[in-house]
Amino acid sequence: MPEGVDFKDLHRRMDGAVSAFKQDIAALRTGRASANLLDPVHVDAYGASMPINQVATVSVPEPRMISVSVWDQSLVQAVDRAIREANLGFNPIMEGATLRIPLPELNEERRKELVKLAHQYAENARVAARHVRRDGMEHLKKAQKDGQISEDELRVQSERVQKMTDETIATIDKLLTGKEAEIMQV
Repeated sequence: MPEGVDFKDLHRRMDGAVSAFKQDIAALRTGRASANLLDPVHVDAYGASMPINQVATVSVPEPRMISVSVWDQSLVQAVDRAIREANLGFNPIMEGATLRIPLPELNEERRKELVKLAHQYAENARVAARHVRRDGMEHLKKAQKDGQISEDELRVQSERVQKMTDETIATIDKLLTGKEAEIMQV
């Protein structure tokens, strides 16, 4: 087969954009507790900034409560401070080495802000997919210019790259629609 684009690599990179988007929207609060809500929290521990899941166990004992069990008693204050300073709107309650975080009800205004944020994440993911498409198209044009593939092969492979991009963007849009419905449900 003539030289063209490495479709496995393009597919892997587009899947990467989708999985990054999934990770971003998983951290958005929907009114239900999720251990992912604390993913952005980093704790200053042992002279380094560490993700909270490296110094504590995060669990969800109730639908509107997150529990953080800190492994090292000396880090409880640091974990509490990190959660408060992450600007997630959480106020942990300390109970020994465990922090209990009640989730307040989401008001309409906050829900709309979260939907806007989800749309921003989706647009970033779409842009990432389009960058992958652009790289693939440039590679194809260069291969055709260098005489590695014919004009017909260029057209066929370009259509394949475009189809892959369209499918990726459709997946992102579907995930966004689901998350939006989840956030707005009362």
